[in-house]
Amino acid sequence: MNLKEVQRMLMEMFARPLGDGKQRHIVFWYDEAGEFQEDIIGLSLENVRIWEMTQNNLFATKYEIEKVDPVSHFLIYSVMPKPSPREDWLLDTYKYSFEFATDKITVIMRDLGVDDDSLRSVFKKYAKFFNNKERFALFSGYRIEKYNEETIDIAVLSALCKCTYESLEEVLKALFCEECKKTNKYWESIGKFGDEETFWMLMEKGFGYQHSDKSLKSLFTFFSISHLSESLKVEIPLTWTSFVAHNVTNSVVFIDHFMNNKETYEVLSDQISERINVEKYIANWDLTAFVGCDTFRYFDIHIINKLSKDLVEGLEEYEAYKGIVNQRRKSHWYPIYKYELGAIYWAISLLEKVKDLEQTIHYADAQEMFKSYCNSYSFLDKAYRKFYAALDKVNQGEQLHGLREVIENVYTNWYVNELSVQWSKAIEINPNNQWELLGLPQQHKFYNNHIKSHVNKGERVFVIISDALRYEAAKELCELLNVERKASTEISAMQGVLPSYTDLGMASLLPHRELSLVEKSIYIDGLKASSTENRNSVLNKHAGDAIAVQYKDVIDYNRQQYRDVFTGKRVIYIYHNTIDAHGDHAVTERKVFEAVDDTFKELLVLVNNLINHVSASTIYITADHGFLYQRSSLETHEKVIKTTNNVVLDNRRFLVTEQEEDIQGTLTFSMDYILGNNSYIYVTVPRGAERFAKQGAGANYVHGGAMLQEVVVPVIKFKNDRSKNSKNDIKKVDVQLTSLTRKITNSITYLDFFQTEKVEDKKVPLRLKVYISDEEGNRVSNENIIIADKRSDKPEDRTFKEKFVLKSMTYNKTKRYYLILEDEEESVEKEYNKYPFTIDITFTNDFGF
Repeated sequence: MNLKEVQRMLMEMFARPLGDGKQRHIVFWYDEAGEFQEDIIGLSLENVRIWEMTQNNLFATKYEIEKVDPVSHFLIYSVMPKPSPREDWLLDTYKYSFEFATDKITVIMRDLGVDDDSLRSVFKKYAKFFNNKERFALFSGYRIEKYNEETIDIAVLSALCKCTYESLEEVLKALFCEECKKTNKYWESIGKFGDEETFWMLMEKGFGYQHSDKSLKSLFTFFSISHLSESLKVEIPLTWTSFVAHNVTNSVVFIDHFMNNKETYEVLSDQISERINVEKYIANWDLTAFVGCDTFRYFDIHIINKLSKDLVEGLEEYEAYKGIVNQRRKSHWYPIYKYELGAIYWAISLLEKVKDLEQTIHYADAQEMFKSYCNSYSFLDKAYRKFYAALDKVNQGEQLHGLREVIENVYTNWYVNELSVQWSKAIEINPNNQWELLGLPQQHKFYNNHIKSHVNKGERVFVIISDALRYEAAKELCELLNVERKASTEISAMQGVLPSYTDLGMASLLPHRELSLVEKSIYIDGLKASSTENRNSVLNKHAGDAIAVQYKDVIDYNRQQYRDVFTGKRVIYIYHNTIDAHGDHAVTERKVFEAVDDTFKELLVLVNNLINHVSASTIYITADHGFLYQRSSLETHEKVIKTTNNVVLDNRRFLVTEQEEDIQGTLTFSMDYILGNNSYIYVTVPRGAERFAKQGAGANYVHGGAMLQEVVVPVIKFKNDRSKNSKNDIKKVDVQLTSLTRKITNSITYLDFFQTEKVEDKKVPLRLKVYISDEEGNRVSNENIIIADKRSDKPEDRTFKEKFVLKSMTYNKTKRYYLILEDEEESVEKEYNKYPFTIDITFTNDFGF
């Protein structure tokens, strides 16, 4: 710095306005190196006395300033080193004065407002760091309130790692994220402009890292094994013990937070698990030892393999298995393995249901079997569907191959066959070859039973017909609708028409005086039933002010287009076809269960559009028929050979003939019930789930026969509720903290929570993120997940005990800390509840990160 620059800066200092009652400026300039000793006389500062202070005139200097000339501005220049506060004779004067410095460290300290000269050596250590405007700007931007050696060290590291705020935890996150790249630019910056020894000192002080290997890979190994040691229920292997902290709390909290850096954490975690050979040790541990561990992905892999193996071997600990799967939903790795775990969950559910049924489908009369299917047996079809819907999304499902064979065998060879035997026995004794069962609602009377009353009252009603929406799927859709909007939903079942195929099913749902079969087509009152245009004509003929449309034509309409089409219409039929469109083609039939899930999404959107755009109030959702589907290939013996050529219509599941047939392995019914007396038309179907032998692929997905999966037709009645009454309000269940104490005295503590009501009807599950924070919102603990989805009536089944690990740091007994419960499912994290706590932990290393 040249003399002119010095003079300019000094003039600016003396020109500053006086404040706080000051009458003059006094500026101290310690030029320890004596760089300006010869030039000081040449300085020209208007109205300022320049006084040179030495070791021999300290008292004289003080006397001159305070007694001899108490009014002049003074520049006190000295070539001495700046004295420490204890040895400074002029300390009281210095405190209300300014200091001028020409060395960079002093300038930096002055600019940062650091007046503690004992920190000079710390700033000097980072001289290269501060010799850069960008780094200095980052450092100063942290606005540190209280400087000490640690805060400076951490702030320097934070700036070198481009952290948004100074935090050792953020430094570590940045370093580990860079460690996944070819070069770690942040670690290189620490080597050039920071101090690696200081970094490792902070690691030792903050986390207890004392390993001889001073590398980031080794450090992450240390964090990972320390994190694992806190949740593992067996002894850590001896080869890992050198990587376990004496006080693991900070490591546990850090890894818990770092898991939110999903991709980086998974890359590093996989590298470490290979390095320490996690897979080898897991193989020797019981599942209960690590069911709560999620440090490494191998825990989930091993759980999947072990549960699958146990189920294949016929072990029946179903409740325990479901508990394990449910616990893994809180694991970091669950999003990656949710389909494997989902397939296992539904396999367990299916096998558990079979066990509950004692592997017996009881014979009963047809009406009772119909009801039993609705209330009980259909769950097996749902579980089978959900199993494959999950399994089909698994990238490499070899580990579940054995389980797939078990499920296929139980579902196809036991359940479907046993159900078909008992059901066929029940319906073949119906007198006079009649299909209709007394006392059951009939599909061909749908309009009269459900829609006509609305028309007579002048009410508007919507009917959505989803092709092949079978009963078990409709039950799930009903549950989804129930929690989608404020509305009432209910589901019932009709006995479907036989044969259970699209043309007849669709026709039977329309108003009609008569149905007829002309050549191969179904006619309604003389109009062919297979076109939307003709269905529209039938509706208007019977109901007036009606319309029939295709889902695909209206789903993308805007509000005005919906109003243009539906305004003034009292009866609206909307035809939807996703399930059957996939199932009826050999190329896509494997995706039929995926199509069921797509159907749910599409129908939920359609219902919302109808309510939002045209204020729909009453909506019925039904189907033309159900379906049978099995994943395994059919054997030859599962196919029935046709022995007649007298066929009007034929299908893999039915024959329509003009005379009564007697084919081995089949049942024949008169179609008088729907075509009118003396129709002389008969339908012949296999006795069970067998198919008629027919050329071509596509035999796994079928319908048309008499199996319950095909002919139990759902009717969902959805009634939108616009009232202020809370009866149909959708409400998440409540979760409360039940631990009585509001004082934490240990760095590891357990808290109890209670789901106050069970999940049912309009009360839906709640997913919470739970952690402890200080008054400023800084998290001081790990994060727990509570999934409150219990359906049990027993209060003890709706309790949760969660483990909280607190950072090892100084806690203020007089301050408030808060247990925060956040609703994780809100689009923006929303505070669900908040409980004040005091923390009084006597043992701490006085270090926070």
